[in-house]
Amino acid sequence: MSKRTYNILFHLHTVSGIVISVALYIIFFTGSFAFFRDEIANWERGHTVETPDEIQLDFDKTFLEMSNDKNLYSRDIEFKHYYNEQHIGVNLGASKDTLLSKEKAARSFYYLNTKDKTTTDYVSSYSLGEFLYRLHFFAQLPHPFGYYLSGFVAFFFLFALITGIIVHWDKIISNFYVFRPMAKLKTVWTDAHTALGVIGFPFQFVYAVTGTFFMLKALLVAPAVLALYDGDNKKLYQDLEYSHPEFEFQNTPLENTVSINALVQQVKDNWNGFKVNEVHIFNYGDTGMHVSVSGNVDYKDKINGYGYTIFNAANNSIHSVKDPTKKTSYLDAVKGIFYRLHLGDYGGYGLRIISFILGLIGCFVILSGVLIWLTARNKKNIPPKKKKFNEAVVRYYLAICLSLYPITALSFVLVQVINPAGMSLLYKFYFIGWLILTFLFILKKNNYFTNKYTLLSGSIIGLTIPIVNGVCTGNWIWVCYTKGYYQILFIDIFWVVLSVMGLLIVGKLNVTEKKSNPKN
Repeated sequence: MSKRTYNILFHLHTVSGIVISVALYIIFFTGSFAFFRDEIANWERGHTVETPDEIQLDFDKTFLEMSNDKNLYSRDIEFKHYYNEQHIGVNLGASKDTLLSKEKAARSFYYLNTKDKTTTDYVSSYSLGEFLYRLHFFAQLPHPFGYYLSGFVAFFFLFALITGIIVHWDKIISNFYVFRPMAKLKTVWTDAHTALGVIGFPFQFVYAVTGTFFMLKALLVAPAVLALYDGDNKKLYQDLEYSHPEFEFQNTPLENTVSINALVQQVKDNWNGFKVNEVHIFNYGDTGMHVSVSGNVDYKDKINGYGYTIFNAANNSIHSVKDPTKKTSYLDAVKGIFYRLHLGDYGGYGLRIISFILGLIGCFVILSGVLIWLTARNKKNIPPKKKKFNEAVVRYYLAICLSLYPITALSFVLVQVINPAGMSLLYKFYFIGWLILTFLFILKKNNYFTNKYTLLSGSIIGLTIPIVNGVCTGNWIWVCYTKGYYQILFIDIFWVVLSVMGLLIVGKLNVTEKKSNPKN
């Protein structure tokens, strides 16, 4: 590689990394916690889920109870398992019965607790797990700006990864084994940045690609919609199998009651290990009624085993089948693999813990990259005014990014002390608290202080989280272990381990400080 090409790629890598650094850090930090979104939600509510990735519900009894409150005839009704929670989504389509009033025929959506049958809307069921999950793609910003922002950050991160690998390619193996802790500061940061960047590269590359795909797919498919479908989004979604088929409403009631439980069980019996995560009823109670039962085979058996059976309820026949055990189509492979890779939910707790650690390594790589940028510009030939500006940029950056740790730990305390905290309070507490902490650390004008005390405060608060949980709910660590509340237990132990690691790092920082300042 010529020196000119190297310099161009090096500067492109530096500029693209600096520009997206704050947003990327937020994505990686909150995204790491989002791997445990379901566990956090269940920990907050004191719930536990015995069978993951599957709807656990008596459908026939539920329909009977629902019919007491609403006229279900002619509606399209969907039960969907979104996350491993006791809550499932229930979507009632608008009634096709023209005799009903507009109010009674209106569509509705709510969450149904499969254990106690209580219902909640999205706002009242909002959890800290949902908040952190959505923050990692900036969904709190007005739609679709947050999605597009996170998508473009992922795209430029992909650009930074590729240019970084090209820049370091000649010495990537030799430099990987080099670490010089006694060298000058820029060398220490460079060694750590290079080594950890190489370790985390496959993980970061996958998340850059999949993140770009998910957040920018609307923009990516727009040319296809215009060129191939004449602007018909509906036809595109049908071809991509993102929408359900349509069945004509006959306006003639069925004579016999259809057992949804029996149809669900029939599908589960057909495919060993099949987990039903969606049941969709078309034209409920009408002779045009069809029932779609869909789900996946266990991820341990097949990572991308999506399938469904659609029944014709009028004559008790099978309308169509997608066999999850057969060879996966190209379309299903692209859609399914991208989701599985991004969510990291196909390998149990082990894979998600590894993904969490790699996510934090990504945070460190981002931090070290910014600090390399600063130390490289802390030279005698740099004008004092420009040097002061560079230091201010990094000070603001570190205060914003590192304050995420203590405010996240404080939010775990909040949702147990005030339960349910609700969407509004959670938003105000997290964002205003984050702003206050950022402002205080900026005023201190000491990057070492910011690094040390965000770690220290976050870790101390983290150690109190299992205690607060036990006091507020009675779900002490030993109680959860005895009763098998493993999702709640996991979050408590997770915070203990994370906090202890944070305190150990603070201890190392103290030792380093004493060596550099022996008089103190």
